[in-house]
Amino acid sequence: QFTLYIVMPGQRLSPNETDFAIACAIPVDHPKLKYVVGRQSCDTRSTESTSFDVGNCYYGGQESVILFDDVEVPASCIFMNGEIDFATELVERFTAYHRRSYVCKAGVGDTVIGAAAEIADINGVANASHVKDKLIEMHFLNETIWATGIAASHSSKKTDAGSYEPDTTLAQICKHHVTRIPYEIARLAHDLAGGLVATLPSDADFNHPEIGDLLSRYVQASKSADDRRRILRYIESITLGRNAVGYLTESMHGAGSPQAQRLVLAKYADFQSKRTAAKRLAGCKDTETPPLPPCSSKS
Repeated sequence: QFTLYIVMPGQRLSPNETDFAIACAIPVDHPKLKYVVGRQSCDTRSTESTSFDVGNCYYGGQESVILFDDVEVPASCIFMNGEIDFATELVERFTAYHRRSYVCKAGVGDTVIGAAAEIADINGVANASHVKDKLIEMHFLNETIWATGIAASHSSKKTDAGSYEPDTTLAQICKHHVTRIPYEIARLAHDLAGGLVATLPSDADFNHPEIGDLLSRYVQASKSADDRRRILRYIESITLGRNAVGYLTESMHGAGSPQAQRLVLAKYADFQSKRTAAKRLAGCKDTETPPLPPCSSKS
């Protein structure tokens, strides 16, 4: 049992780029692969002695630059080798799967909404009408991501190979929503959390023999200072810190930046049929579509 990377083109290729029309499988522990770990905001907090300032006490993520240092791939693991004419179709099919899969951000969004609801309760404002309205807005936005992802899957079509491919247009719409909605959910979470989400002292300060008790006294609200700190740190992590890489930046650029989805949407939009339908309903004469029966002024 081992894990494989699937390497493939990431964009349309020109005729002089056949060397890049490669798709293959490579074990992640191949000795000729070099991983250069990327830095993340607040990443060194994971090395501290307590979990208070980490935010997410159980899970994290890590990105890296992968260097291929003369990697030899057996022929049985090569799926494309210079067939440049298929590169665009391969990328389009893959990104439909991948962009639809960004429905996962709805699950992350659930935790952000939960943290926002919890901090509003701790702050003693959970019953304020504007707070309730902001939470409803967060829920509405988050379920929009879920709805478009499920719609893309439900509208899948079976291929001759027996696999199913998601609806290309709905997959783009799912991912395009993801490039925007998590940022608005994060903004509303900041709104409900208050400025303390960015000014909270460190755990070391709360355990300081001289100022620790004073800090806890002034930070506690309807619940203990410890609970308030943990929720604030989670909101900070998922919207500003280490976990924001996966929730925000990845939402923007993962599976293609926003313009990539718009290019595919433009390809399949079929504006001409929409124009024809509008002209037919409006009674225009310059359409090849048979006109509708005459309409009555009383209808």
